[in-house]
Amino acid sequence: MLKTIESVKSIEAQALDRLRDLLGRVPGLEIIGGAAQPFEDEWRPDVALKIRLGDARWTLIVEVKPNGQPMHIRSALHQLNKYRQQAGAAAVPILIAPFLSAEGRRLCLEDGVSFVDLFGNARLAFGAVYIETEVEGSPAAERRGVKSLFRPKSAQVLRVLLRDPKRPWRVAELAEVADVSLGHVSNVRSGLIEREWAKVSESGLVVAKPDEILDAWVEAYEPPAGKRMKFYTPMHGEVLQKAIRSAIDRRPEQGGAMLASFSAAQWLAPFGRHASQFLYCDAAALDHIYSELMLEPTSKGENVIVTVLSDAGLFRDAIVPTEGVLCTSVVQTYLDLAASGERGKEAAEHLRRERLKW
Repeated sequence: MLKTIESVKSIEAQALDRLRDLLGRVPGLEIIGGAAQPFEDEWRPDVALKIRLGDARWTLIVEVKPNGQPMHIRSALHQLNKYRQQAGAAAVPILIAPFLSAEGRRLCLEDGVSFVDLFGNARLAFGAVYIETEVEGSPAAERRGVKSLFRPKSAQVLRVLLRDPKRPWRVAELAEVADVSLGHVSNVRSGLIEREWAKVSESGLVVAKPDEILDAWVEAYEPPAGKRMKFYTPMHGEVLQKAIRSAIDRRPEQGGAMLASFSAAQWLAPFGRHASQFLYCDAAALDHIYSELMLEPTSKGENVIVTVLSDAGLFRDAIVPTEGVLCTSVVQTYLDLAASGERGKEAAEHLRRERLKW
């Protein structure tokens, strides 16, 4: 608890330094004090600065949040607007956080609240003062936070949620279906709610913004861990397709295999043809695939790409688009395509238009 309090105080000190630095860029602007009256429920702003520019005077009312996710921003905006209503036109509400995403900055703009973050983004607009700065990218801590939502175990939870975004889920039920721990589900749940990508209803957790989840997932996406191997097969046409069906038609105890990437997309939302076939499998199924497709290892001229997965979690989300064919889910296929160069991105967007309209 003590460490948390010290951390908040450190952010407040940095926030004040950042605000003073920005105000110092305005010629003739003076800081003449720093006090604000408590609100009726005893709420006080974290920082209050009285400033003067010529004959005009304002009181800057600042709320500092250690977390700049939309859920926390909304509560700060509510508090700031209540204070502004009490204090009148001379009060300038300002929100400061370590980092404010584009969505967070949009929320501030909609509420007419100035903002500053410690990463370099800022917008101060009142009277004759107008300061706006924007920095590309995001802090390492923010990127780590987003990436943690899409790591393998967390991704299993997301794939379940995105099968039917309107369905509510209880934590225990979601953990069972996704085959992960309750702790994993709770972490994903918190991350989604903070970003307002999901909300809690009386019936459980419901995805609120599936497209925003998918957009963020594409940005953070890393292909499934495993050994990627290139092969050549002399088969082609109907003969190859028949052999592929035989290769992926396996009983669970014999190992698993499924179509992926462009090969999966051919069954989900065809978009041109690709010269190579793509498969995911586990180690137990590799020999069978090797035999059925008459594969020969090659360093160039490959027409079959097989990835032996390190984690079988993707198989839990596999789908059967037609009898005898097993392939990666629509979401997983979209992610793999989007990470496969320009042609893959085109196929991914076609798949999204056809199969991912929420």
